[in-house]
Amino acid sequence: MDTNLIQSKFEKLGARAKVRPLVTNRWRQSQGPVVIDIGNDRRGEFFDVQATDDADVQVIDIQPKDRHLLLMVRQAAERPGLPDTKDKFLCGHDERHWFVAGVPEAAPVSSVITAKEALKPELVRNLESGKKGKRKKRHRRKTETFVRQGEWFFIPAPGVTADPKLVLENEPLRRGRGKPHTCEFLYRTGGTTVYICGQYPNGLTDKERKALFKRSPRAAKFNWQAMQRDPTVFVRGRVSHLDHATICLDGWHRVAMNTENQSRAMEFVAFLD
Repeated sequence: MDTNLIQSKFEKLGARAKVRPLVTNRWRQSQGPVVIDIGNDRRGEFFDVQATDDADVQVIDIQPKDRHLLLMVRQAAERPGLPDTKDKFLCGHDERHWFVAGVPEAAPVSSVITAKEALKPELVRNLESGKKGKRKKRHRRKTETFVRQGEWFFIPAPGVTADPKLVLENEPLRRGRGKPHTCEFLYRTGGTTVYICGQYPNGLTDKERKALFKRSPRAAKFNWQAMQRDPTVFVRGRVSHLDHATICLDGWHRVAMNTENQSRAMEFVAFLD
């Protein structure tokens, strides 16, 4: 791994990168060859890239004007005859801050452009399929197909009629423990009922929660809240977030998240918005 070369590639984006041996402790126990974080010091944000000695870290594409690069971490196969493991990360700047996103392994990705395509929700890719025009234009935060704020895509849904009794105001839209995006009006339909609390932010089904209570009766005293997992979500009005410019959606828009949660590589990303 050429540390100086990697740092120089990040410098072309106007970013700093610290590349160092992987540090594990009880607060951060990595299961892979690398951990990538967005750190902060007196000089501001920087990419904190920690890797094991046997990890081959490379920058395989860089787009300085776009302020994005594609990072690949290659690790030799555990057994002869098996393919090497390759994890890819899109690193760049989005509005106000630097970010890193794991790219789904199933996608054939070799550039910043193809990484952005792979991170789009399937719904968005289907709507864009067959459309003419430069693909680069389809990566703007606002196109004729969607409006994007961070990892969330908002697709116009003019045919939706929401039940006024089910429309929520100033409702948070969040991924895991990340800072929420606040939606002026939000409407959910369908999905699976799950129960969330501080200890289980991604939720448990009723069956999973009852099994937990049997193993650990004290869990019944957690501050549980019923929510819907994987519902179809629509929003309209203002959508705000501390790290992004507020957007205003005229009419109902369907919500879809990017595909980074489908990536094995996201296990090694410490930073969440």
